[in-house]
Amino acid sequence: MTTYACPKGHASEESDFCDTCGAKIGSAVAAPAPPVAAGGPPCPNCGTPRLGSGRFCEDCGYDHSTGRIPTLTPPTATPPAAGWTVTIAPDRSYFEENAIDGISFPAETAGRTEKLPPPQVRIGRKSSSKGTHPEIDLSDEDPGVSHSHALLTLSVDGVWLVSDLGSTNGTYVNDEQQPLTAGESRSLTDGDRVHVGAWTTLTLHAPS
Repeated sequence: MTTYACPKGHASEESDFCDTCGAKIGSAVAAPAPPVAAGGPPCPNCGTPRLGSGRFCEDCGYDHSTGRIPTLTPPTATPPAAGWTVTIAPDRSYFEENAIDGISFPAETAGRTEKLPPPQVRIGRKSSSKGTHPEIDLSDEDPGVSHSHALLTLSVDGVWLVSDLGSTNGTYVNDEQQPLTAGESRSLTDGDRVHVGAWTTLTLHAPS
């Protein structure tokens, strides 16, 4: 292959402007080809000439000493952050086990399903005076829910955690008889249930 001498000393394959620095080449004077470094035979894996006595192939990483061909390890899959949903509905069984005086189970028991946007979803009742604006607002659905009741947080490992925020009536997970203590966190998986307030149960659903 013919190369041309650049004013700055580069060997350019183009005769008008240096393909390394862009300098104009005044005369098309062929530059001598750079010497090939002495070395061993070409790489048996990809055929790239071996430069000097380097142990590893500059192109594919072949180990000339052990004969091993490097393999690429695929990155460890992490649980998807997006796509989780939660079903929120009155739960008569939970209500009867933790009945609060003066409160009757609602006649309307239809639930709703919402997305769980990472990284955090607050559960509570909105209040302008207290400055609480939870993502899951149960103001009109459950009088037993505190303004700042519980928090769902997506961990760095892709696992949803539930924490109690010092609620009055507690935050329960599945069939556990004791509520979470204030600030205590618990990991959740697909199908786990979080009970809050007087009768509300939140059921988590992983992406399908």
